[in-house]
Parts: sequence; structure tokens; C-alpha cells
Amino acid sequence: MNIVLPQPAAAIPPIMRIAGLTNPPIGHYEFCKANPSECKPNGADAGPMTLTEQRWRSILDVNYTVNAEITPMTDMEIYGVEEYWTYPTTAGDCEDFVLEKRKRLIERGFSPSNLLITVVLQPNGDGHAVLTVRTDRGDFVLDNMRNKVMLWSETEYTYLKRQASNNPARWMKIQDGRTVAVGSVGQ
Repeated sequence: MNIVLPQPAAAIPPIMRIAGLTNPPIGHYEFCKANPSECKPNGADAGPMTLTEQRWRSILDVNYTVNAEITPMTDMEIYGVEEYWTYPTTAGDCEDFVLEKRKRLIERGFSPSNLLITVVLQPNGDGHAVLTVRTDRGDFVLDNMRNKVMLWSETEYTYLKRQASNNPARWMKIQDGRTVAVGSVGQ
């Protein structure tokens, strides 16, 4: 099967703009305390990776496979707590999917500096986590709510923050920069 590499739209910035340090999500902070080796600095940022056909195939495969293997369930349903980040075995919520996808891509040779856990808002206002893969063709999003891997700027999400590329324990604010439709509620 011939895989076609994605081409970013010229009018939309394919790479997220970072706007400074921010606090990590509490679940990630607790995950780092329990798994310090997962959150140690990974050195200088070499910049976005070159997206090859083989890497694109790996990204698509990992996103689809993890989405198919893990049953979506909330932390409350699984663990009886509001927020708990961990590697899923059979079920998990959005950040558990992200952790598993990140781990599998690292096992395939991807640099951790290009696999960044990202916090977004869904159109309904609910928080959500996705995995951002930084490439020379833009920042792509792996999401447990869809099998299609998309440029961040093509999703319906509002981007809030993501891990720093040189230190997975540090988090950076994202300057979304896209025009967001604003609605109002009538009385």
C-alpha cells in the first residue's frame, strides 16, 4: 500500500506557537511522582523530526491500534477517583491513551522531544488530552476519539498547553492563534 504524506494548508500555521511556562495538569504531576524516569529532562531540543513515509505509517498504525485495543472509560469508572494517569491495560481515559501511544512511538525510535502530551478543550468545553507529534510538516494530533491523524490546526479543539520539548515534566502555554467562533446563549 502506498502511503501519501500529508501536506499542511498554506493559510494555517502547521506548528503550534508556545507562549511560556504554565503549571502541569495535576494528573501528570502525580504520574511523574510515581514514574520519575518518564519525566526527566531529555536534553536539548533537536527540533521537529523529518516526517518520512515509514514514520507516518508508524504514527497511523499506533494511533489506530491503541484506539482499537483500549476501551474508553473514565478514571472514576476504573479507579474510583476523578483523575489518575497511567498506562492502560484494557481500558483508560484520554490521557491513558496518550501515554500508551507515546510509549509505543518511543519504542519505535521516535524522540520523546517530539511526542508531547497536550491539553485541549473540546467544542463543548470539556477538557481532553491528545498526543502531539512534532514534524517538519507540522504538529499532528493522535486522538482516542478519532482514528484519523490530523494537523492540530485542522481539529475543532482549543489548544491550552503541552509538555516542553526538552523536559516532559515542564509544561508550556499554547497560543492557539486560530479564529474561534464565539456563540452566545439567548435568555
